[in-house]
Amino acid sequence: MEQERLQKAIAKSGYTSRRKAENLIVEGKVKVNGKTVTELGTKVKPDDKIEVNNIPLEKEEPVYLLLYKPRGVISSVKDDRNRKVVTDLLPEIEERIFPIGRLDYDTSGLLLLTNDGDFAQLLMHPKYQLDKVYIAKVEGIPAPEDLKPLKTGIMDNGENLKAIKHRILSVDHKKNRAILEITLHEGKNRQIRRMMEALGYPVLKLKRERYGFLNLHSMNPGDYRELTPHEVKQLKTYAEKNVK
Repeated sequence: MEQERLQKAIAKSGYTSRRKAENLIVEGKVKVNGKTVTELGTKVKPDDKIEVNNIPLEKEEPVYLLLYKPRGVISSVKDDRNRKVVTDLLPEIEERIFPIGRLDYDTSGLLLLTNDGDFAQLLMHPKYQLDKVYIAKVEGIPAPEDLKPLKTGIMDNGENLKAIKHRILSVDHKKNRAILEITLHEGKNRQIRRMMEALGYPVLKLKRERYGFLNLHSMNPGDYRELTPHEVKQLKTYAEKNVK
């Protein structure tokens, strides 16, 4: 019977990431067949009973979803201010899914969700440099040279914020607004809004339109679909190649 490391079994269940599972094991919060286990090298069989914080671990089939997140929704599974969260948009999904990364409350667009902790950790690794393409409507009409600091880097609150590339898609001289396409690899908190604010062109509206090869083609805000096995494999292959 095939065995796997305990932390991997916990991550595959969708309970948490493998790294956090390792912490739980070391802290003595995990039991296997009724016995507390603190050794990270421990291996388990498919029929072993695992408990985390005295709650039996339910083994779920992996789920991989692409959601068109609307504005005004939190990229989380719960909110202490009782605002709508992304899992509220997916009431028929019974598995314990969670978002991979986040989009700000006022930002719409492509968001991935899963119950596969290892998959999520791979995609959020700093070395996993997949293009994340955003469309931003900004106040004011920047000249191309005004946007050069986006690529060279903008310091804000001790963080160096950078875009990989950018371009002006259109301008509206009557309303004094512009539409920009900005591509990131990282995804720091409110990154594009902070960068454009620093340049004097505050963001009025922001949408993540693309995540690597994935897009929102023919989808409306609130729509979601399952990733195909081929798409999941592509994401994993790219991540494993770059994260090593």
